[in-house]
Amino acid sequence: MAASAAPCYLGWDFSTQQLKVIAIDEQLRVIYEDNIHFDKDLPEFGTHCGIHVHSDKLTVTSPVLMWVKALDMILEKMKSSGFNFSHVRAFSGAGQQHGSVYWKEGASQILNNLSPDLPLHQLLKACFSVSDSPVWMDSSTTTQCLSLEKAVGGAQHLANITGSRACERFTGNQIAKIYSQNPEVYAQTERISVVSSFAASLFLSAYAPIDYCDGSGMNLLQICDKIWSTACLNACAPGLEEKLGPVVPSSSVLGSVSPYYIQRYGFSPDCKVVAFTGDNPASLAGMKLEEGDIAISLGTSDTLFLWIKEPTPALEGHIFCNPVDSQAYMALLCFKNGSLIRERIRDDCASGSWDEFSKALKCTVIGNDGNLGFYFDVIEITPEAVGIHRFNRDNNKVPDFPKEVEIRALMEGQFMAKRIHAEKLGYKIMPRTRILATGGASYNKEILQVLSDVFSAPVYTIDTANSACLGCAYRAIHGLVAETSMSLVEVVKLAPEPRLVVTPTAGANQIYQPLLKRYAELEQKVLCSPISSHRAK
Repeated sequence: MAASAAPCYLGWDFSTQQLKVIAIDEQLRVIYEDNIHFDKDLPEFGTHCGIHVHSDKLTVTSPVLMWVKALDMILEKMKSSGFNFSHVRAFSGAGQQHGSVYWKEGASQILNNLSPDLPLHQLLKACFSVSDSPVWMDSSTTTQCLSLEKAVGGAQHLANITGSRACERFTGNQIAKIYSQNPEVYAQTERISVVSSFAASLFLSAYAPIDYCDGSGMNLLQICDKIWSTACLNACAPGLEEKLGPVVPSSSVLGSVSPYYIQRYGFSPDCKVVAFTGDNPASLAGMKLEEGDIAISLGTSDTLFLWIKEPTPALEGHIFCNPVDSQAYMALLCFKNGSLIRERIRDDCASGSWDEFSKALKCTVIGNDGNLGFYFDVIEITPEAVGIHRFNRDNNKVPDFPKEVEIRALMEGQFMAKRIHAEKLGYKIMPRTRILATGGASYNKEILQVLSDVFSAPVYTIDTANSACLGCAYRAIHGLVAETSMSLVEVVKLAPEPRLVVTPTAGANQIYQPLLKRYAELEQKVLCSPISSHRAK
């Protein structure tokens, strides 16, 4: 599908399993989309789901040249389809968060002098001191995490500085591991990029700065001051600030596309590159979240995106700088026990039928007569607990519930936990709050009704098939006007609106206020019981 003659904007997404691109016109209509699937289209790199899991089962990496070659391939595909690059006014992009790329000494010189006669992967093959980039699925840095927390005065203090306690997948701890295990490799590295700034560097043919938002997923950035934390840098590796370079606002125009792309593909010399960011922040832009909004992805794991003005970092969840408003923040909360436990309870209590599951939610009362449940088949992240715990209205632990009560206890429990932990991070429900629901369970109206009642806010659904890509195309347009103080919401007002599905039941808020308090208190009880004594059924 070729682009029209009108100006257009690109959004890129360097995700875990594929590289995607989307083009939109000035009316925000999608006019082109394509992807390169790493496993299928680049089998020579031998990845499974875009990654290599190492023998220790903890170390997880992706070949950096695979990402470079994927960019060559997708640009060639676009060219052969007749896509007219000269009409692209600006573009931005996203990268899987936390992953890191290590540029070897001398790489910047090669990057600055690319010959348009050769593909990037041939030109850059000697540019990386680490050929396999650590990615977000890596969990091999526990030692470095403990060391970082200790160096800055504990987990909560680190969260206060950087927005998160030390996380194995976060970039600072990955850098610390490379420095401790391969100091000579670290010494040979002149620049360390995150995946998003690495991708932007390819288009600029020069090192791109890390943006505030992706920088806040590294355990290295002071999120309030938006500068690198000297204490965190020093705890990870020597001379790190120089290797990371500066941080910039997420809406910054980094410069024009490099001559390589003008000569090889026909981009306009005036085409601007807007700072690339992380995939989760880009999705926030793609979903057009505004102050007070919540996005909830109800998938294998459940993820909450929150727009926050005054964050209060906690040991659970993450606070990032906001990708579309430099005065605000976004929070991310992940719950491991999502659709799989919902499906198990559906099978156990509703004969495997979602219709029966929905009927049970309809025929039970809001608040479930005070019966509350915690359902963790696998060790939960938020909070760190496991097992099935049921409490009657008198807070006494009970071995089981009737089937309909079990179903409502599951859904009310899942959503109360989300609200409690969101509010712990500084989230406040406002009169204009909207909940934007995505993922498998967002097709079930009765589940969404429980969500609406617990949060006392209307629930909308949105199509997020390419939310990160789309968000970056929106951010590209916004980047061109951001200095005029125009908000992203104004820029994308022509984009499709989310669809209202349910509104809160009258009186639900009065029922849930005391239940939320009880649930939070019981959660502490569940946390205090030793994990080994209540393994899930």
